[in-house]
Amino acid sequence: MPTPLGDKIRKLRKGKGYSLDRLAELAETSKSYLWELENRDTANPTMEKVAKIGMVLGVTPEFLLDNQETEPSDAVADRAFFRKYQTLPPETKQKLKDILKVIHTADKKDE
Repeated sequence: MPTPLGDKIRKLRKGKGYSLDRLAELAETSKSYLWELENRDTANPTMEKVAKIGMVLGVTPEFLLDNQETEPSDAVADRAFFRKYQTLPPETKQKLKDILKVIHTADKKDE
């Protein structure tokens, strides 16, 4: 019987159109490990694995482990984005800052 963690991983994975193989590749884990997480209640993942899976799926590890929250909120997605942003190389961060500057300028013109 799957756990809330397994249900969330499956739902988010399918929502992104990922197979177990693809998610395993992106999260740097095995397909069998992900299958266990999705389908067994005995799986006991490490925080490192949950964090990698969450990063790939665009949510925080806290959301994945929370048994009460079933849908990721905008705040969860924002925190996941900023965690991923922090791991980017400086040149990629600068490109994103430049893009945001252009978007912000365009939004100001529309006001």
